Amino acid sequence: MFSKILIANRGEIACRIIETAHKMGVLTVAVYSDADRDAKHVAMADEAVHLGPPAVNESYLLGERVVEAALNTGAEAIHPGYGFLSENPEFVEMVEAAGLVFIGPSVSAIRAMGLKDAAKKLMEEAGVPVVPGYHGDNQDDGFLATKAEEIGYPVLIKAVAGGGGKGMRRVDHSADFAELLHAARRESSASFGNDQVLIEKYILSPRHIEIQVFGDNHGEAVHLFERDCSLQRRHQKVIEEAPAPGMTEEMRAAMGAAAVKAAKAIGYSGAGTVEFIVDGADGLRADGFWFMEMNTRLQVEHPVSEMITGVDIVAWQLQVAAGEALPARQEDLRINGHAFEARIYAEDVAAGFLPATGRLEVLDFPADVRIDSGVRAGDEISPYYDPMIAKLTVWGKNRTEALGRLHRALSNTDIIGCTTNVDFLAALAANEAFGRGDVDTGLIERDLAELIALPAPSAMVKALAAIAARDWGSGFTLWAPLCQSVGLEGEVLPVLVLGKERYLVDGLAVNVLLRDGPDWRVEIGGRIYQARVWRLGGQVHVRLPGMRLSVLVDDPLEAGGNEAADASDLYAPMPGLVSAIMAAAGDEVEAGAPLLVMEAMKMEHTLRAPFTGVVAEVLAVAGAQVESGALLLRMEAP
Repeated sequence: MFSKILIANRGEIACRIIETAHKMGVLTVAVYSDADRDAKHVAMADEAVHLGPPAVNESYLLGERVVEAALNTGAEAIHPGYGFLSENPEFVEMVEAAGLVFIGPSVSAIRAMGLKDAAKKLMEEAGVPVVPGYHGDNQDDGFLATKAEEIGYPVLIKAVAGGGGKGMRRVDHSADFAELLHAARRESSASFGNDQVLIEKYILSPRHIEIQVFGDNHGEAVHLFERDCSLQRRHQKVIEEAPAPGMTEEMRAAMGAAAVKAAKAIGYSGAGTVEFIVDGADGLRADGFWFMEMNTRLQVEHPVSEMITGVDIVAWQLQVAAGEALPARQEDLRINGHAFEARIYAEDVAAGFLPATGRLEVLDFPADVRIDSGVRAGDEISPYYDPMIAKLTVWGKNRTEALGRLHRALSNTDIIGCTTNVDFLAALAANEAFGRGDVDTGLIERDLAELIALPAPSAMVKALAAIAARDWGSGFTLWAPLCQSVGLEGEVLPVLVLGKERYLVDGLAVNVLLRDGPDWRVEIGGRIYQARVWRLGGQVHVRLPGMRLSVLVDDPLEAGGNEAADASDLYAPMPGLVSAIMAAAGDEVEAGAPLLVMEAMKMEHTLRAPFTGVVAEVLAVAGAQVESGALLLRMEAP
């Protein structure tokens, strides 16, 4: 076994690898950018090496500096995590040329699976079923449009070097093909430096089921069963589970055999994932799955496989890279129970899932769940990297128990200081179709209105917010109980203080039995509730079972308000890069026409015309980094 390894990554996956390495008695070296000097993964490692500025192409993507850091610190091997350099064959060659071990597959295996079109051809030759489509080299726009017609709409445009939903567009009608093709190319070029695409038939009731495979350097390979990753938005996974609901033993055996065949076809060593698209229209069938791609690295969602098998996949990675044989044979592996993983992101769901930034004033998770996170309370979510805050993973004896634990854990998660998707995830965990196991990749879009709708705050939660908004002291004036009005974002609530920790808020009697930091125990209407309440600056945050409320406390000395923004002005909805401008001053545009494209946290966001009119002024500059709220473009009526 290695005595010291370097982790060429950041965030939660770097922390995850460090944890296992330390359990195995292996010393760790972290790398960091200027933005990550005080990051959690840097604090956890035995030592850390500075790479450069925050931009990834000036820090985490600089393979030469990473290898130099490993050599200078005496590390014997490099673990790439996922993303960044993890599937870069040139980096692997650089590592091995320096006499170091790459904790992952061989260069040839990465290259074989690195381009989706070539990988599909290879899988066809190996006898693995492949989705119908065009995977050739001809990238002429007209030719690809013709192929799309031949395949039959809807089709999926996919970047051949893509991953994580980037460079991917669904096309339902031929009239939209050209625009969406250009968008996919642009995003693919920005993310991977390669704008080539392939065209595939879009399965109308698709499920995304993948198989965790593992090979060693002695010609052996096994699978650790399946994960269902069908709950997606914009082709990005949201909640994953293992095993897949509705899976039959016949289909599991067929998919597992196909995945192992794929791994052996390229002499695969280490952890990998073979992803399949599955037709879920008439239940799962052994003849209803097709190879989609192979990820030649550790997957984000690997914890659910660990939870149901008891295998530490990162430990296996280190053992196999050190030359050891696989620690188990296929017949030794069993499924035990059910697991779910929810990806908690800093994002504004109500604003269309736009990435968010901010300081994590409160970061508090339930104690009985697995949390993989690269941040702590007090850390900043910056615009430079993926906005993931944590992965929350639960286990249960069966799917029903595990899903109940997932919903409870998400409902009891408290994150303050940054807008997150926690309430959205909790609503998804409570979704009826999901609860029945009726999952496919279109579920979120179909039920989106229901999933993002927030319940109106109850009188109880507003009452606690009003109590927390003021320091009420003894509660009495000279002659009578104290009565004041509290403004919460424009709503005025009368509060009568009846005695020590006894209140009448807008007619609702509240008795605060205990305050222990944010933990309150309150009596309302003859019932006792456990609540969590924070007053941070000018905001109050309240959580009761099934209900959250975050409101600004109105300042009575502040009069009036800001004028509403002119609907003809387009502002940056988040901090990011203006990657494309499709309009100029004087252009006449239809409502909904694309005007600008912004790139933030690895994803593109198209800003469209709010009405039919004329572009009056373009203030944005392509290639410029802008702050949230920056004025980008003005329009006027025709």
